[in-house]
Amino acid sequence: MGAVYFYHLTRGPLDQTLSVLLEKARGMGWRIAVRGCDPDRMSWLDDHLWMGNKDSFLPHGMQGGPHDALQPVLLTTGPEAANAPDCVMAIDGAAVAPEEVAAMQRVCVLFDGNDAEAVQHARGQWKDLTNSGCSAQYWSEESGRWEKKAEK
Repeated sequence: MGAVYFYHLTRGPLDQTLSVLLEKARGMGWRIAVRGCDPDRMSWLDDHLWMGNKDSFLPHGMQGGPHDALQPVLLTTGPEAANAPDCVMAIDGAAVAPEEVAAMQRVCVLFDGNDAEAVQHARGQWKDLTNSGCSAQYWSEESGRWEKKAEK
């Protein structure tokens, strides 16, 4: 059974934090689905991931391409991902189901700590997922480095 990790972003922008987490997940040998809600936002993220860290290459693709099943990282707006992911990284309030957490190695929920609505939504996700029996961790970068603040 997997676990869900909540990342409360207050210092670094989403694209930079996501790049670091994707590199770590790829280092574990995992295939990843990055799930968002808005196709335009996912296109923006696609561009930023291609222009990211000049010292590394993060292979990825947008859902709907001819090689979705082969992508180590697939950007999507729906619950299905053709790349058979080991890990889902949910951004911008994308939905996560308890069954997914159980089936994955890890689910990551990244949310903007400077957006009160995003914080409330993440709190609701935490409550729903932990009440369903999911193992969860809450990580904050408020101190300037990532620290685990809660675990359930």
